Amino acid sequence: MKTPFLLSVGLAVVANASAASVDDGATGMSKGQYLSRLGDCAACHTAIKGPLYAGGLAIEAPVGTIFSSNITPDKATGIGNYSLEDFQQAVRHGIRQDGSTLYPAMPYPSYSLMSDGDIAALYDYFMHEVPAVAAPNRSADIPWPLSMRWPLALWRKLFAPTPAPFSGAPVKDAQLARGAYIVEGPGHCGSCHTARGMAMQELALSDRDGKAYLAGGSIIDGWSVPNLRGNARGGLGNWSEEDLVLFLKTGRTDHTAAFGGMSDVIAWSTQYLNDYDLQAVARYLKTLPADGPLPAVRAPVAAVAGLPGHKAYQDNCALCHGADGQGIVRMFPPLAGNAMIIADQPQSLLKIILDGAQLPPSHWAPSTVQMPGYRGQLGDQQVADIANYVRQAWDNHAAPNVAAKDVAAVKAGSDIEIGKTRSDIGWQTMRAQPYGPNWTFSMQSHERRDAAQ
Repeated sequence: MKTPFLLSVGLAVVANASAASVDDGATGMSKGQYLSRLGDCAACHTAIKGPLYAGGLAIEAPVGTIFSSNITPDKATGIGNYSLEDFQQAVRHGIRQDGSTLYPAMPYPSYSLMSDGDIAALYDYFMHEVPAVAAPNRSADIPWPLSMRWPLALWRKLFAPTPAPFSGAPVKDAQLARGAYIVEGPGHCGSCHTARGMAMQELALSDRDGKAYLAGGSIIDGWSVPNLRGNARGGLGNWSEEDLVLFLKTGRTDHTAAFGGMSDVIAWSTQYLNDYDLQAVARYLKTLPADGPLPAVRAPVAAVAGLPGHKAYQDNCALCHGADGQGIVRMFPPLAGNAMIIADQPQSLLKIILDGAQLPPSHWAPSTVQMPGYRGQLGDQQVADIANYVRQAWDNHAAPNVAAKDVAAVKAGSDIEIGKTRSDIGWQTMRAQPYGPNWTFSMQSHERRDAAQ
């Protein structure tokens, strides 16, 4: 029997959870603009160095490249001729004005939960506050017959829920309900943090669908996606609600920092949310139980100085992250106990060593701290040795199972074969496919743009 509070009431929410917290005075935004931040619309619908919402961002899929569409109110190339009904059909149902189905890179299975009022406010924002930009949409670069759209309608019928506003029997805690609405609905956190099945569908759209929800396991742009459930090791079990609020606002806490696609989410979306909503998201996430039994704890490493990679770490990493792996609070993240370091799949660790990383600038933490990449300075075996060293040192206890071939695979953008991930639940028969078992949508990394501020 499921016991967490939200599950015990069937994740019931108050009917007005969708509108509970938008405070225009606190955010300085209209409700529609705030919802565009909540839904992270700009991140996908703005090309690198391109006009805001004018589309053109390349999204890599296993069948080819999809380009995001122009959603400015330009009548010739954007959505200027969309009625409110057309708009809600696209956002909540995944159906374009011409009746064809959108690619599921658009997270309409999550947006289907958005309330009528929120959809109307979002529509009003795009039609009356966003400047029109004449930018023709680019056709998907997908070869025939895979370019045919009619199979997408079948996918939609099989895997997208019937749109229905997020509501149910009332509960006393409106903020918790608000958090559930944001995470499952406009925030579409499951689009990245839930593994996908053989048909590229999310294995769960809410915690009611099982513990695959927000349990990580996918690989996006070569980054391993973390678990957001209550796992003490590799999840949020050791995070406080205050940690989560700080992370979503600034991209950094005392014990970790944002990387990969999450940096874009913070830069484009969550830093703009008001404190009520950030706390609501944190409260909801902390209700999610662990998705499995605790992993076995490996024996502590007695002498880290004798480990392969110790010298390479001291020469290249210790100046910022410390010989003890403690880093510098909210600037150079600690490596000791860091969930990214000890994750089952080390793709993110390897990518950061190879290509570096940058903390997302925000209004709350404007400093842009950057780690250099070592792709051209270190050999594959040296990178593997450093990865294994930090995975074992300081009682991290992760398996020292990274090999030079795994580093080479990350460099080449290929899958690496280290154990199994949660995404194997739905992909086990796909290993012969050319795009590998851990596919999900891939988006180009964004650069900060003045137009988005």
